[in-house]
Order: sequence, then structure tokens, then C-alpha cells
Amino acid sequence: MKPATIRDVAERADVSVASVSRVLNGAGPVTEATRQRVLAAVEALEYVPHSGARSLSTSRTNTVGVILPDLYGEFFSELIRGMDVAARALGYHLIVSSSHDDADEASSAIRSMRGRVDGLIVLSPHLGAANLASGLAGRMPVLLMNGGGVDTGRPSIIIDNHGGAVAAVEHLVALGRRRIAHIAGPAGNLEAEARMAGYLEAMAAAGLPTMVVDGAFTKASGQEAGEKLAARADRPDAVFAANDNMAVGALLAFQDAGLRVPEDVAMVGFDDIPLAGLVRPALTTLKINIAETGRNALERLVRLIGSAADTACEVVRPELVVRASSNPLTPPPGLSGAAHTDVQTMSLEGEKL
Repeated sequence: MKPATIRDVAERADVSVASVSRVLNGAGPVTEATRQRVLAAVEALEYVPHSGARSLSTSRTNTVGVILPDLYGEFFSELIRGMDVAARALGYHLIVSSSHDDADEASSAIRSMRGRVDGLIVLSPHLGAANLASGLAGRMPVLLMNGGGVDTGRPSIIIDNHGGAVAAVEHLVALGRRRIAHIAGPAGNLEAEARMAGYLEAMAAAGLPTMVVDGAFTKASGQEAGEKLAARADRPDAVFAANDNMAVGALLAFQDAGLRVPEDVAMVGFDDIPLAGLVRPALTTLKINIAETGRNALERLVRLIGSAADTACEVVRPELVVRASSNPLTPPPGLSGAAHTDVQTMSLEGEKL
């Protein structure tokens, strides 16, 4: 049998097609008797409205676009999970695209979604305000999730990456650790730069020398960085990695090198991906509550689509979650608990591998 059409519904309910449309879209005046006849006809004919035709009549697609730097990894899967839960609850669908961590591709992905979505969530740490503005046309609602905290004048959600990094270093310093290394994120990434700046600031405040090795936000780059740090004559007694993936990679490298965590090297990551609590020792990290942040972002965008006035920049404050990888009861190698306050700090001399 052919699927029922809106004309079939109109004929069965003995009303006009326009009346059926008003009932289904909830727009325009209809009497209660007409509404009941239309709904009864819809049920009897098992009529399913055509989403494309409905979008033409309402100027809505009930779809939102999400632009991410990457689709791989636990961080992004958790973020999308939170968005998807909120979208389904609000009757929306998601179209997700990756910018492959490239500003030009992000702009291209944004342009490709014009006319297909009611609004956009854009998470692109490489995308500046000028590039973003050039990639967006019209008045489509946009919510930015930009780790660098750039003031774009648009509604946004940013993570306090700088403050979280300061908290990580201060935690390690409070444990008596003095040779604290940082595994940095990729160059040019605004989130990585903010976390690096927080590390440098906290180390300077503590009067400690810096030790930085490059990473790429991947487990493999963290493992490579861990191998470099483990081989140093002045091996660090603590490491703050710019994300959990790199922290887990470095943890494996230290264990392969015969080092104990946290006895020889204390470890702190950033993000609190699910894996952070599953590795052994469990990873101390800065918790963002990734899925909840995704849910909040989707709900804010839907309010924007509904013409809500919103230009606020919401700041997510990471929470330090202390686990076994930086057990505060474990003194740094060669120091007793009483000796912690007597450690002589070294002069501040930055170093980058």
C-alpha cells in the first residue's frame, strides 16, 4: 500500500489541507472539533508527516550541526553522548562533522551545513573569531565551544584550562614534588596553549624550573614523551600532562622503564575521560564532566534557536580529582614526610625538549 498523504488525511477528516497542516504544526487557529477529526484521521491512516515538507513550511529542520576538531577519542565520544541525550529529549537530530583540526576545513564544514540545520555548535581550538565569522552567513544561531576563551561576542562555553593547569601544578608542589615536567598539547591549539601558560605560571610562582616536552593529545605522543622523560639524567619526580590520553601513554612508558607511579613519578592529567579511572594506578586529573558539558551546550543552542537572547560566555571550572597516581601519602623519592618543607628550590630556567 502507498503511504498516506496529507491530502488523504484532509479527505478523511473532511477538512482542507491547510487545516491539517495547522494541526500538525501547531500553528494557526483551528477548532477543537477539527483538531480531533484530523488526529483521528492521522491515526487511522497511520500518516507520517514528511520531514522535508514540514521543514519547508516551518523553516525548521529539527536538526543541529556539531563541528568537532576530531571524531576519535573518549573526550569527543563523551561530548557527543551528552549532546545526543539532550537532542533526543528535545526532539532534535545531530549532524556531526570533523574539521580534522584544521581551520580551513572547519570553515568548509560550517558552510556545508547552512540550510541543513537550525543551529550550530562549533568546537575548534584553531578557529579565530575572524575566520569563524567569515565561515558563517546569515543569522543561524551558533554556540562556540572554544578552549582558548577568545571573546567573540557570541554565546559560548569555555573551559578554564589555565586555572585547571595551575591547580594541577599546585597539587604536585604541595606533595613535595620539585622536578615537575609538562607534556604539552599540539602547537597552535588554544586549549594546549592555555594549559601550558597555567603550568608556567604556577611553576614560576613556586620558584621551580620548568621541563616541557611536546605532545599531540594522543596516547602515542604521551608514551613517546614519557620515554624521553624517563631517560633523562634529571628525571622528573612528577608530570602534568595536558590531557588524559597523553598521561596514560606516559604512565605506560614509565612502567615499561621500571619506574613506580606515584612513588618515583607522580602523574596528573586533564579531562577525566572514562579511562582515567580504569588504568592502574588510577589517574589524578582535572574533571570537566564532559557529557554534562555536551548536554548543556545542546540545550543552550536549542534555546537560541527558539530566539532566546543569549550572548553569555559560560566558564566551566575543572575540578581536581585526586587518585592513586598522585597519592598524597607517598613522598617523592629520597624525601621523608618531614623533609618536604626543607627542599631547596632550583633556579627558574625554562627548558623545552
